[in-house]
Parts: sequence; C-alpha cells; structure tokens
Amino acid sequence: MLRFNFSRVFKARGIEKPFSYLLKSGYSDNFATRVINNRIAKLNLNDIEKLCELLKCTPNDFLEWIPDSKDFDTLTHPLVSIKRGNEAVHLAQLLNTVPLHKLADIEALIKNELGK
Repeated sequence: MLRFNFSRVFKARGIEKPFSYLLKSGYSDNFATRVINNRIAKLNLNDIEKLCELLKCTPNDFLEWIPDSKDFDTLTHPLVSIKRGNEAVHLAQLLNTVPLHKLADIEALIKNELGK
C-alpha cells in the first residue's frame, strides 16, 4: 500500500509547527489538518508540486510503501526505495547536540556530499 507521510518531511526540515507553516503558506485549515495528520488519500499534481516547492523535496519524499502481502520479494521490488522504517529524520535535533567544534567538519561533509 502506498500512502502519504508528510511528518518525516516536516521533521527533516525542522518545521516544529506544520499547521501554522501551511496556513502561512496559503493553505486552508482543512487541508493543513489533513496533511499534518497524514489523512490524505489523494492529491492532484498541482498540490504535490506546490508542496514540493515549499518543502524543497520530491514527491518520493512524501510517499512511503507498506507492502500488503508477502507474496513477492519485497527486498527486490522497485518500491523498496520508498519503504520507510519507523525512525523519523531528526537532523535538526541531532545537529543541536553536536559539539560546536565539530559543526564545521559536518558542514564540510554535507557540502561535499551535495556537490557530487
């Protein structure tokens, strides 16, 4: 089953109040509530594009795959790239715990990785 999971993107972007963030970005209360509670079954392409531009991500970042059955090898299925674990991305929180003298090294590693 494919489903939307917006929570991990908000956490990865360090957005602590996604409801307020979406409202300030022009979304309705109803839409923002459904997004932050991952209660959206379908989105039109314009909404997906607008969310991707706002959150600087791709549609794959919103999607997660939960296999329905064990009838096929889930390890080799093409959807395995969007099968998510239980862990969420907490990069902002993690960086807040890094000693200041190591932040420059981490920044250099990130810039190097992004430059590839």
